[in-house]
Amino acid sequence: MSERDEIVSSSPNETFLLGEKLGESLNGGEVLLLTGGLGAGKTLLTKGILSGLDYDVDEVTSPSFTLVNLYETPRFNVYHIDLWRSEPEFARFSVGLDEILEDDTAVVIVEWAERLGEISFDRPAMRIGITGEGDEPRRISVTSLELDPSASV
Repeated sequence: MSERDEIVSSSPNETFLLGEKLGESLNGGEVLLLTGGLGAGKTLLTKGILSGLDYDVDEVTSPSFTLVNLYETPRFNVYHIDLWRSEPEFARFSVGLDEILEDDTAVVIVEWAERLGEISFDRPAMRIGITGEGDEPRRISVTSLELDPSASV
């Protein structure tokens, strides 16, 4: 069973502030699986998360071309992954996800996480879906996923 919350964000600032609260609540080791269309606010939410971890948000960029950005925050490392350019069957290998997850204190944020298909983790994970486009309010659903102690990604 998983827990699910849904929040309506009426502005980019509200999306950023939601990310900031989420970042403040992280303990290290979490996986955040972000889904949503182009321009939905995945990178903006990620900037908020990193702001909540006392990281300079001006240094946070979408890893669309680099695939993975590493941010060394005062609390722990954060890997920001973008799977937009990855083929679904190779997505986890194209970014070295297995190696990244060896750092069990790092937070891993994955944009376009649906490209990973069905996947389970042996650490806390959340699926964060963002819907809405243009100037529409965003509906942001946050689902805590069950741990799978046998999972080895």
